[in-house]
Amino acid sequence: MRLECTLITGRTRAQGDGLHRGRDSAAYRQATCLVEMNRDDMTVLGVEDGAIVTVSTPAGRVEVPARAGDLPRGMLFMPMGPTANLLVGGETESTGMPSYKGQPAEVETR
Repeated sequence: MRLECTLITGRTRAQGDGLHRGRDSAAYRQATCLVEMNRDDMTVLGVEDGAIVTVSTPAGRVEVPARAGDLPRGMLFMPMGPTANLLVGGETESTGMPSYKGQPAEVETR
């Protein structure tokens, strides 16, 4: 089953703590390799907390654990890091920075 969503990325405390331990640390990988989504959307997809889902954007595709978050329906959140970077395209629209907010995305179960 698939669900069309909007992906936003941002900083989290866990991501920041992991970053201070090093980009190669297990803490950083664990803090940045996940997607948060609305609990009702998870129910529609039949996804339990911690289940692996596939998130796709025009720029890429990743498989990550899903976690229920306090988000509106249709919204996905990923902490900034290597995993989120695979989903954000390189187009900067002359700003010098890719858009880390509002990416069209699909989430699907395995």
